Amino acid sequence: MSLAGVLRFVGILLIWIAIAMVPPTLMSTGEGLLLPWLASVAIVGILGSSLWLATTGEVTIDHRAGLVVVGLGWLAVVFVGGVPFVLTATTPNAVAALFESVSGFTTTGATIFPIVEELPRSILLWRSITHWLGGMGIIVLGVAILPFIGVGGAQLFKAEAPGITADRLKPRIAATARLLWSVYAVFTLVLAIAYVVLGMSVFDAVNHSMSTMATGGFSTRTASLAAYSPAIQWVTIFFMVAAGTNFALHYRGMTGRLDTWFRDDEWRVYAYLILASTAVCFAWLATADGFSIDTMRAAAFNVTAVITTTGFATVDFAMWPTVLQVILLGLMFIGAMGGSTGGGLKVVRIVVLAKHASNRFRLVHHPRAVVATRLGRTPIRPEIFLNVVDLFALYICTHAVGTFLLAAMGYDFMTSVSAALAAMSSIGPGLGMVGPAANYGFMSDGAMLVLSALMLLGRLEFYTLLILFFPETWTRALRSRTATR
Repeated sequence: MSLAGVLRFVGILLIWIAIAMVPPTLMSTGEGLLLPWLASVAIVGILGSSLWLATTGEVTIDHRAGLVVVGLGWLAVVFVGGVPFVLTATTPNAVAALFESVSGFTTTGATIFPIVEELPRSILLWRSITHWLGGMGIIVLGVAILPFIGVGGAQLFKAEAPGITADRLKPRIAATARLLWSVYAVFTLVLAIAYVVLGMSVFDAVNHSMSTMATGGFSTRTASLAAYSPAIQWVTIFFMVAAGTNFALHYRGMTGRLDTWFRDDEWRVYAYLILASTAVCFAWLATADGFSIDTMRAAAFNVTAVITTTGFATVDFAMWPTVLQVILLGLMFIGAMGGSTGGGLKVVRIVVLAKHASNRFRLVHHPRAVVATRLGRTPIRPEIFLNVVDLFALYICTHAVGTFLLAAMGYDFMTSVSAALAAMSSIGPGLGMVGPAANYGFMSDGAMLVLSALMLLGRLEFYTLLILFFPETWTRALRSRTATR
């Protein structure tokens, strides 16, 4: 592994983040915040340029280096992403700024701000931009547009892409990355236009389209999507479902294979979970509120927002009956599809585990049978199944540790459980004191750091981040560097 290659890639990531700060900087001219924004751009740009210029040469990335690049790159990005919050004095301290930045880039949507309308428009735009960049993946973007990444591009793509496998739409991984980002951008543009047509301001439409397609949840309104018309909410439901779907399926469907979605095992389970959960929530709520289209919309919107991990809300579902809160907690855990911008454990892993468990029951009755766990018609290779089991165990254990740490800091059981799960699954709002009508601003710096770590671990699916904390990762790199001198 070449440390120079790793740092060079991190440098270019920081340069992109500096460029991404330009639109909010231009918007800040009428807010009296131009100097803080210019300073933010300069700090991040100079840091990135220094790393880029100090590390020249070809970038060759193997599997371990790919994990290090993605892990270190994400850490660098979320740290510099908090600079505007600090310099514009919109957050009380650096920890809160880091929390907001991590929440943005990981598309969690948890916020410390009680009234977002009081924030400068430049900060609102920056929050949405962090969502959009983190949604499809800043590393995937790098693979798509950087010509110097030849060897190792597939390693970077695999290290950041969520799910059990990284779908290749084209033989070259860079072409696949470009196609995925193109589909992502087209959906975002179409949604922004739809929002404007339905009555949103252009500013709100741009922000909400980026937030929706990234399954983020940051809004320009404290009331979230409840502040907008029923038509806007129905359109958002459709695009949240689309954002929680594997984008490779969208590409295949858009190129003529219209039955692609319905033939996919994971998508059918994903659609069934949305429909079944919506039906149960609607029926239960209707017994108290009456059968109406408004009740149906509330059930459909909030179920979809939770399972896709978008985190928007139109009602305070923390006030729903306990049985419905249990359903929502289950959907938070499952999350969206692999290859989507959504978080959670991913539907595909639940499908694989359920099919394997079913096969084990069959073997009880037929001990000599040869039964393969399949996803569609494709058998699941043993190493992939073991990866699914390993990540499932890590997910459960990490959530338990996160819940324990939050409880040890004095937060009640429901708040601790749901906040840890909402952070790991990139949802944002949870239950208890962190419900949709609340925010995370009341939490201590220690709790924010714990939740920030959980957000990163969940978004990068553990291994990519944890490898940075193994001494062997760096000792082998240093030995490699010494040997080349």
